[in-house]
Amino acid sequence: MKKKTDIISWKESSHLTSKLSSNKVFVCVNKRENTSMGRLSEFFACSFLFFILTTCTTPVIINPSNSITDGETLVSAGGSFELGFFNPGSSNNQYLGIWYVKSPEPVVVWVANREVPLSNKFGALNISSQGVLVIYSSTNDIVWSSNPSRTAEDPVAELLESGNLVVREGNDNNPDNFLWQSFDYPCDTLLPGMKLGFNLVTRLDRFLSSWKSDEDPARGEFTFLVDPNNGYPQLLLKSGNAIQLRTKLPSPTPNITFGQNSTDFVLNNNEVSFGNQSSGFSRFKLSPSGLASTYKWNDRTHSWLVYSLLASDWCENYALCGSFASCDINASPACGCLDGFVPKSPESWNLGDWSGGCIRKTPLNCSDKDVFTKYTVSKLPETSFSWFDERINLKECEVICLKNCFCTAYANSDIKGGGSGCLIWSRDLIDIRGSDADGQVLYVRLAVSESGVAVEKGNNNGKKKAGIIASTVVFGMGMLMLGMIFCIRRRKFRMNDNFKDVRKEDMEFPIFYLSTVANATGNFSSRNKLGEGGFGPVYKGILAEGQEIAVKRLSKSSGQGLNEFKNEVILIAKLQHRNLVKLLGYCIHEDEKMLIYEYMPNKSLDFFIFDQTRRKLLDWSKCMNIIVGIARGLLYLHQDSRLRIIHRDIKASNILLDNELNPKISDFGLARMFRGDQTEANTHRVVGTYGYMSPEYASNGHFSVKTDVFSFGVLVLEIVSGNKNRGFRHPDQTLNLLGHAWILWIKGTPLELIDECLANSSNVSEVLRCIHVALLCVQQRPEDRPNMPTIVQILGNENPLPQPKQPGFFIGRNPLEQDTSSNRNNVYSANEASLTSLEAR
Repeated sequence: MKKKTDIISWKESSHLTSKLSSNKVFVCVNKRENTSMGRLSEFFACSFLFFILTTCTTPVIINPSNSITDGETLVSAGGSFELGFFNPGSSNNQYLGIWYVKSPEPVVVWVANREVPLSNKFGALNISSQGVLVIYSSTNDIVWSSNPSRTAEDPVAELLESGNLVVREGNDNNPDNFLWQSFDYPCDTLLPGMKLGFNLVTRLDRFLSSWKSDEDPARGEFTFLVDPNNGYPQLLLKSGNAIQLRTKLPSPTPNITFGQNSTDFVLNNNEVSFGNQSSGFSRFKLSPSGLASTYKWNDRTHSWLVYSLLASDWCENYALCGSFASCDINASPACGCLDGFVPKSPESWNLGDWSGGCIRKTPLNCSDKDVFTKYTVSKLPETSFSWFDERINLKECEVICLKNCFCTAYANSDIKGGGSGCLIWSRDLIDIRGSDADGQVLYVRLAVSESGVAVEKGNNNGKKKAGIIASTVVFGMGMLMLGMIFCIRRRKFRMNDNFKDVRKEDMEFPIFYLSTVANATGNFSSRNKLGEGGFGPVYKGILAEGQEIAVKRLSKSSGQGLNEFKNEVILIAKLQHRNLVKLLGYCIHEDEKMLIYEYMPNKSLDFFIFDQTRRKLLDWSKCMNIIVGIARGLLYLHQDSRLRIIHRDIKASNILLDNELNPKISDFGLARMFRGDQTEANTHRVVGTYGYMSPEYASNGHFSVKTDVFSFGVLVLEIVSGNKNRGFRHPDQTLNLLGHAWILWIKGTPLELIDECLANSSNVSEVLRCIHVALLCVQQRPEDRPNMPTIVQILGNENPLPQPKQPGFFIGRNPLEQDTSSNRNNVYSANEASLTSLEAR
């Protein structure tokens, strides 16, 4: 921060005040003078400033006609917060930030360019005519910019009294209509009114990340976030990828607390979030050392007081006692095994090392006679891979748990109003906080031989109650089994009657019950919906044993009937390749048809390449890996598998990405299987996606392996350019993406096709080769296109290639008209033009 001897200090910084009148902005800058004349001038300047402020009714804003530079600040209407450029500590780097005005010590709550500092004091903040906030360096380079949800007609930027920097339309103060707000992009501080968590509509993820040090606001080691796994929401403090601390589980009722901070928990189809609803001047901060604290302002002492620490005692350390044990700070030792469990390593346990946790005295054998121990705890076990349903009562929850061999415990998900909802654990129980009379009840599963302890701790009538409970459970399970037998026989009858053709194929593939799939997906909750495919929605689910899955639920009104369903199951069951999505099983129940796949955490390729923000996460090396992976997957389908398979629907949305961004070809509903020497076929029913279809298939229904080659070429051009083929129009020419790429190629300027996000990371020779290969793949005549073995080979070497001919579906006039006749024998002759003759311009 600047010292008091500087021209501008934290306490006496410049205040930028603007008044809108006749669309003009008047700026008053107050700078510090050290002379007597300066003090006199300052007095008159402040008097004039007071006059302006008393006649001004419009909040302080920035519009496209003015900017903020070093030494100028934007102040909120009530004077609580200030925005401007600052230097943290003794650092020479400069950042744009927001801080408290009244604080005697600089308290920065938000930083814009935290990862890209300015190296001098000549930066400027502007707002464009479209509503984009931009920080420019002294050389006019863009250092940082916002990403508004839409463009504006009359954009202004305003610092609200809450500390929220917002971009809005000039005449629209409705918070729901803000184009952009800093509260959606927290740094290390949570202010009242801010949220952490997911917006399931916009896919925005809000979380805190610590500064790297007190003088470096770049993202540090620690994060405070909502658990991204598909269990019941919980807040985690992490160091890198390791969990350090976990807060108590919330309830879907306002005004629950964490860290003594009033918090609003929202859990619905649109949002999973924790909002800071504290009043007055308070802040929740994650320090560079990982300390999470709540501070409140004391007007009497004019200082910040530490109101609470998130880690208030030893038991808050994550998994301190290991599995199936609880921590009680008032007990000695602090860790103790749950009833029915013993230390896994008694020697380590006696030495005070409890991390190994506890194991069962009697292993479970998935009996319907299993019983439950009732605990009242202050913090339920961690829920990363739990299952929950807010509509189920506790009794139904117990029945579901008993039916699930992997269920280890259950509880109400909401304790308000006597308790409601169902929360089920299917893994080891970790990070339980000790008993609390006002806590939440947890029912832990035990083998029937441990029924003597399967009652609430401290109950002398335990054995009698356990016997009654066991008898009731046995009777109930008996009735349940009779009902299940009836339903299974009825289901088998329907399956045999309606889907006997599927069974004839002897698929040797797992069949999932509808109840299993429904439980895994939260009864097909929209919160778990990943997207909508051509044949129906796709949901994320988690099986009882913790495995994540993707469920493709075929719409009853979709075009994919029994034949396509049967086709996809049979085909994928026979295919095994690292670049093909893995099918885990299927489900048939009356009119319901579902396919269960392995879950791909990074969704599909179109989720990245067609989004301006997420596209930046893919550098050229990742894009090249994706291109080569898709090519290898198609090579397997066309040549290396037991059957020759033509996919017929290769497109960006059908390329899924695993956690390492490796591509997996999916959706085989339209694929065709060839036998023997058959290489091509005709169909009267043309199906697929326009923009990726080859000319001969779209117009005549003729398809072959070259049909997939054409689609692959389109996809490569989309990856390189960041544009969709369908709907692309060049502003200066009547060209689609294929035509635009080809014109750039024959003009000798193919590098103009590259998306700007890839410009700095790209290998020019690799990019040029990919464009070259793509243009060869999208040629009009199928016989001119290379096959997949050739494509995989040429992507990995630098041998010369032939010049591409006019692409299919070319829109516009070819300025360099040439013969498009085919010469199949010499297509890849070394005498043709090579990539090395092209120069980047």
